[in-house]
Amino acid sequence: MIIKKAQFITSAQKLSQCPDFNLPEIALLGRSNVGKSSFINAITNNSKLAKTSNKPGKTRLINLFNFNEKFIVADLPGYGYAQVSKEMQNEWQKNLEEYLLNRSSLKLLIQFIDSRHEIQKNDLQMQEWLFHHGLNSIVIATKIDLTPKSKILSKINELKKVTHREVLPFSAVNSRYNDAIIKYLETALL
Repeated sequence: MIIKKAQFITSAQKLSQCPDFNLPEIALLGRSNVGKSSFINAITNNSKLAKTSNKPGKTRLINLFNFNEKFIVADLPGYGYAQVSKEMQNEWQKNLEEYLLNRSSLKLLIQFIDSRHEIQKNDLQMQEWLFHHGLNSIVIATKIDLTPKSKILSKINELKKVTHREVLPFSAVNSRYNDAIIKYLETALL
């Protein structure tokens, strides 16, 4: 599949504000500033589609994108460090749980993990939560271009062992991994 058309549709604070598109949906989860928005831009080959920032916590709403009129991608607020109040973080968590557990069109969750670091405590907590609720998910190891080439395979295998999930490498600056990711998504949505 080639992504020929991708467009931002709308933002929503919570599930009740998310329109029903009658299309399968993929949700992107991960720590703040892990590269979810960069992922959207890279696989659509459109650097301006999703807003990116070096400042953690910029994605504050559920941002919905239509890909090829075939599926929806939901870019979710990041978990972990963000320059917002605890009250705001708690509100995000409540809204995200409601969305993840009750969105009927949701077919796949992609958890983004920064490959440059050891897996973080909140990444593991998210994994446990996904397992507990029986949600279909994979892991994308971001910023893989910053991992020495000789260590990429061992990093992927380490993440597979820890998460018990399929793990795909990704780089926002090197498109060599995009085809494998898009092919996986296409298969997952059939």
